[in-house]
Amino acid sequence: MSKVQLIRRALADHGQLIMPGVYDALSAKVAARAGFEVIFITGYSLSATLLGEPDFGLLTQTEVVSAAQRICSVVDTPVIVDADTGYGNAINVVRTVQDLIRAGAGGMFLEDQVWPKRCGHMKGKQVIPLDEQLKKLRAAIEAKRGSDFFIVARTDSRQALGLSEAITRGLAFKEAGADAVFIEAPESKEEMKEIAKRVPAPLVANMLERGVTPLMGPKELKELGFDLVVWPLAPLYSVAKSLTEVYTTLRRDGSTLAILDRLMPFDEFNGIVGLDEKYALDAKYRS
Repeated sequence: MSKVQLIRRALADHGQLIMPGVYDALSAKVAARAGFEVIFITGYSLSATLLGEPDFGLLTQTEVVSAAQRICSVVDTPVIVDADTGYGNAINVVRTVQDLIRAGAGGMFLEDQVWPKRCGHMKGKQVIPLDEQLKKLRAAIEAKRGSDFFIVARTDSRQALGLSEAITRGLAFKEAGADAVFIEAPESKEEMKEIAKRVPAPLVANMLERGVTPLMGPKELKELGFDLVVWPLAPLYSVAKSLTEVYTTLRRDGSTLAILDRLMPFDEFNGIVGLDEKYALDAKYRS
């Protein structure tokens, strides 16, 4: 069964997919072990962890594809990649799609911001004309060349041009052949209801803690009409908080004795990264 078939089957079986954000091979392994059927490479988290920079259009196409290769190589779980704007015009989008397919990704998000883009919940976003984005979306669909690849078409026009234009774009994306539509950063539950009323499913909701969109649980999101729910940043924020606490304690005390109960044990961590498998390989090929 292909990765897109796995995505669609999981959506059909559960009626809703919860996708956690990952940003490297370790976070992907942990998410897969937790039992998620689909995971999502978030550009915000990748920019923060790879570059130490905000999600401000600084990541390159090759950096994102390279991250996808590393992540897809260590999990069997389908991976959907935040591919920003496709990193250029329609020709660049073709290359991005084909590179991600070769990397083993199961799908991508493609958005309509002016490059360099920025996080969907940051101010100052601009979008390209709809007809230009439709050409990029059609290029992405044609670039699949028969491969099973899940394309989520995203618009950031809610902030830039208003809800009506965002809905217009969502409808156009669906008509062009997008597998799912993502209208980023609606500002209220009422706006989300209007989106779900007018744009065909499946629809994506982005749950960003303390962001523009109201934070809700899966049941309420399902009732509003959202079948694909991304929680992109909670893992990153929890890790950043934990690192801050550990480094602060270590600098203050000179040891971690006071926080041992908050650290994963040595053996448990080695289980995540597969040490026993490497021991077995070492024993098999040792001369």
